[in-house]
Amino acid sequence: MSGEYVTIQAKGGSFSAYVARPAGPGPAPAVVVLQEIFGVNAVMRAMTDELAAKGFIAICPDLFWRLEPGVDITDQTPGEWKTALDLMNRFDVDAGVGDIAATINHVRADPACNGKVGAVGFCLGGKLAFLTAARTDIDAAVSYYGVGLENLLGEAGAIRKPTMLHIAAEDSFSSRPAQAQVEAGLANNSNVAIHVYEGRDHAFARPGGEHYDAGDAALAAQRTLNFFNKTLS
Repeated sequence: MSGEYVTIQAKGGSFSAYVARPAGPGPAPAVVVLQEIFGVNAVMRAMTDELAAKGFIAICPDLFWRLEPGVDITDQTPGEWKTALDLMNRFDVDAGVGDIAATINHVRADPACNGKVGAVGFCLGGKLAFLTAARTDIDAAVSYYGVGLENLLGEAGAIRKPTMLHIAAEDSFSSRPAQAQVEAGLANNSNVAIHVYEGRDHAFARPGGEHYDAGDAALAAQRTLNFFNKTLS
């Protein structure tokens, strides 16, 4: 399956987004795919295509556009990691959530969309998925190994739509105490479901990555699919 790029208007300019569409006439629910620190790269495009094959309008916005439009790198070389970490450190999270809100509005207005929109994010995108659940009118959100969630628990009370967290128990970017803070901080929010993957490190669901685990990646993907089928129908 191949997708296309569209342009989305936002505060301060416009940015591109990769879109893949399901077969059939629709209408269909939509899912916003929130990138890792490597941009809208082959991994993110493949995940977007996969969601489309499952029946969703899937859209992956270029969230680094304010820093460097069109970032498309991998996790395979030290130089690319250096670039990615620099982009992450300079990234304006608040502006990024605003761009996600613009993406939600864009895809919800698509005539082929049934009006329901979810979001799924990985790493930096996992953090953004959490904030999207708290700050926007998204219908459902899924966060994979979101970074720094323990620092965002003050916004947890604003999460009023179904939200799912996939946590890697051995996440090198999120300590066990930090994970415990997140679980405790969300324990009383019935809108949030948390799945912990024992023995897994950060990015266990990134195909080709150092810590990829096919079994738990498939389990998390199935849980995510079931979740979206239930909440976006």
